[in-house]
Amino acid sequence: MGSKMKVLLTQDVEKLGQAGEIKDVAGGFGRNYLIPKGFAVMATPGQVRQAEERIKAQQRHAEAVRRDAEALAARINGQTIRFTARVGELDRLYGSVTNLDIAEKLSQTLDIEVDRRKVDLEEPIKRIGIYPVKVRLASDLEPVVNVVVEATEGSVAVTDDSEQTEAEA
Repeated sequence: MGSKMKVLLTQDVEKLGQAGEIKDVAGGFGRNYLIPKGFAVMATPGQVRQAEERIKAQQRHAEAVRRDAEALAARINGQTIRFTARVGELDRLYGSVTNLDIAEKLSQTLDIEVDRRKVDLEEPIKRIGIYPVKVRLASDLEPVVNVVVEATEGSVAVTDDSEQTEAEA
């Protein structure tokens, strides 16, 4: 009873597929819903061939992007970037080191563009020390950068001891 038909999706359809995919659907679903609503068109041999070529091109592009991301991850992983800041009591910074600061420093160091939203820093760094920070390049590519925050020369911690020297990193 239920005849099947091939349709080429022109828009993403939830629970069916994405635009550009060719799907086998029930005849009534295709004729009465997908095609009239503009979600799909009948899949002619020419459209099928074009869709396959488009899918292959998208796969080649995705592979190239992936290779570039892997090469970038290899360059970023294990890098150490240093920040110096004025330090107050209990090694607390005056100010903080944010994901924007880290992205800018990485961009300068490696001569690449790093988006601040890709730097996975839950909250700004407010103390001196060494912090491992992930940079999300892809869902499974997260190289780690070591962020070293040091006290500037002449930073003096304010405590009861009047002869406190500069904080050491």
